[in-house]
Amino acid sequence: MNEVSAVSVSLIRRLASPRKALAGAAVAVAACGTLFAAAPAQAASAASAQAIAQKMIGNSAQYRCFSNIVQRESGWNVTATNASSGAYGLVQALPGSKMASAGADWKTNPATQIKWGLNYMKSRYGSPCGAWSFWQANGWY
Repeated sequence: MNEVSAVSVSLIRRLASPRKALAGAAVAVAACGTLFAAAPAQAASAASAQAIAQKMIGNSAQYRCFSNIVQRESGWNVTATNASSGAYGLVQALPGSKMASAGADWKTNPATQIKWGLNYMKSRYGSPCGAWSFWQANGWY
């Protein structure tokens, strides 16, 4: 039984006790509201980061290469952290504090992380597409 079905069954069983049913319904609504509110916030954040990257990169082919890497590395989550390595952010800098060279707000600002990531890709691989080619061959960049 999935979580929503379990909550529904629990609420139906509590109908014999109106206070419990009302409390259970309030908890269920609060929990669902939190889940539904979290998804659009993450989606809006990802969409915002993608728009920033498109504007900063300009070239659509280079943007696609950059986007392919970021999607695989962090899912466009600005605060993504690799539990085993400690890599951080959209471009999974290791250590994440390297991105401070692009701005003091590196922990939360997608533009700062994108700026750092583009500089890294250009200096090490020549371009985002050079980085993507390497990523495809190695599974990392």
